[in-house]
Amino acid sequence: MAAMPHRVLLADDDRAIRESLVRALDLEGYHVTEVTDGVSALATARRDAFDVLILDVMMPGVDGLGVCRVLRAEGDPTPILMLTARVETPDRVAGLDAGADDYLPKPFELDELLARLRALLRRTFPEPDARRTLRLGELAVDPAARRVWWQGTEITLAKTEFDLLELLVRNAGIVLDRSTIYQRIWGYEFGADSKNLAVYIGYLRRKLEQAGATGLIHTVRGVGYSVRPA
Repeated sequence: MAAMPHRVLLADDDRAIRESLVRALDLEGYHVTEVTDGVSALATARRDAFDVLILDVMMPGVDGLGVCRVLRAEGDPTPILMLTARVETPDRVAGLDAGADDYLPKPFELDELLARLRALLRRTFPEPDARRTLRLGELAVDPAARRVWWQGTEITLAKTEFDLLELLVRNAGIVLDRSTIYQRIWGYEFGADSKNLAVYIGYLRRKLEQAGATGLIHTVRGVGYSVRPA
């Protein structure tokens, strides 16, 4: 039986971009619903189920960041790809802090957008060989269900925290440099002076330690991070 097409909600007030993306996504086999502003995006996302959202930052009414914040506050975990003409690092950080999963500056290449969509969907709908529980000592990570346990007690992690932990556990014992982590989790680097990765590592460490999982994440100064059994 053929797989059902992934459902995409596209919100962009630029008619030319919207129509171009709808055509391209249709050709790629996606089922696309298009809206022109943030208010419609919120109403549509609440009413229907989607596999991924593509939100333009600059929209009338409610902007893309506002849509993202509201959906995350309501507990909606649907992957979100933000589109924006803003290319400065603080703008990227704002989008990610609002709860977006990825960020693509305009103008963009269609192939890159499609690749980022596929990457987001792989995280949400992993291939069968990823549907196994990863273990590191007393830590268990289920990539398919996106759940984590320490000694049988579940730890609640935010989207980026889980992605970081899964990446580190899949590479247990290997020191991953900051550049690799930025590329794997966010799709680009924030720059040598960025503290974004350190902040999220700090969030993750605190949640693990609160559950009793101390000493799992190791900082290798000047290089990056690794995990080893406590």
